[in-house]
Amino acid sequence: MPYVTPSHPAPSPRRPRRGGRWSRTVSTLAAAVTLATGAALVPPAAEAQAATAAPRAAALERVANFGANPGALTMYVHRPAALPANAPVVVALHGCTQSAQVYADNSGLDTFADRHGFLVVYAETTTANNANKCFNWFQPGDTRRGQGEAASIRQMVAHATTAYGTDPARSQVTGLSAGGAMTSVMLAAYPEVFAAGAVVAGIPYGCGVDVVSAFSCMSPGADRTPAAWAQAVRDAHPGFAGPWPKVAIWHGDNDATVAPRNADELRDQWTAVHGIGQTPSRTSTLGPNNTRRSEYAAAGGQTAVEVDKVPGIGHGTPVAPGGGPEQCGATGTQHFIASICSSYWITKFFGLDGTTTEPPTEPPVDPPTDPPTPPAACWTASNYEHVRTGRATTTGGYVYAKGSGQNLGLYNTFVTHTLKESPAGHYTIATGSCP
Repeated sequence: MPYVTPSHPAPSPRRPRRGGRWSRTVSTLAAAVTLATGAALVPPAAEAQAATAAPRAAALERVANFGANPGALTMYVHRPAALPANAPVVVALHGCTQSAQVYADNSGLDTFADRHGFLVVYAETTTANNANKCFNWFQPGDTRRGQGEAASIRQMVAHATTAYGTDPARSQVTGLSAGGAMTSVMLAAYPEVFAAGAVVAGIPYGCGVDVVSAFSCMSPGADRTPAAWAQAVRDAHPGFAGPWPKVAIWHGDNDATVAPRNADELRDQWTAVHGIGQTPSRTSTLGPNNTRRSEYAAAGGQTAVEVDKVPGIGHGTPVAPGGGPEQCGATGTQHFIASICSSYWITKFFGLDGTTTEPPTEPPVDPPTDPPTPPAACWTASNYEHVRTGRATTTGGYVYAKGSGQNLGLYNTFVTHTLKESPAGHYTIATGSCP
């Protein structure tokens, strides 16, 4: 995403273009931002120093007719030579300007699929969907349950079960940048499908709803309460009571494209969804570069959310070329950065490496507790401010109250409403019930 721009989708035979002056204006804006920023996100010298030649991964197998495919995506798989019955499946989502094959060649996921016996499904988008080959994580028509790209990815998981005999109870999803943001989408829209997910340099679910807000989500990022973030996830599949997927969050400390603040907001979102606090239960360091891991345990002691902050790297997937047991990937392609093999640790987090992680025998000292739920409150502000603070969302130039979906009118600073929050994260237009 955004070496990149979350550009407006181009026309496609499957998905007619929504035209007009606004559409052309957004496309022009997105192109201008790409020209201004896209070439400078990874300094060529730094990338050249880190580049490591590696043999190309085996060519992926393209899968046709995996479902109705409303999002017009392409499905590829990497199938180990000896795939066991009821094998797990990992869905991998590439970043902007990338392809399924590029992601397979450089991320190192196939190394662990071959070693531990799981299927990797690579979803690929096209320039017909998005001019920069970004997954449309910010377009409501692609991020809602049963619609667009999200529905196509769900159909790929179902097809993997019928065609390759994978275990539907052991489906995971991971991705980089726009693929990381789309990972958030899949975990929120289909929590019953995925046991776990790993978001690399991504964004919380429910942040961007159009091109303009998508850039703001990327940087500087949106600051919302854990309760507001969690409500966005619950609204994606109303009535779902769990169990919720466990989530790993990977982010480089020096990411200038997707602000590192997003890792903290993702943590707030998923710890709140799991009903646990935002203070880590355990902390540790990983690898020779001392990646900082914070774990947030559920009631039984097992990690429900973890955050891995990688020091000294910018926007990309951390890899560690070589043949060691904790090494993987290649760095000869942009946005695969020599550091730590994130795919090794993600595979381990998913529980696919043949080991199990036992909860600690003693409960953590002074376990964190959530603060008391504040009473319902009223907020009087412009539509712009309601969107900025997470009380409302915007799409098509109009503003809608979070939770109730009530139309507040045009997205600007001139329209003012009073919103009542009750319960937490659910907003309605106040009609004389607020002081």
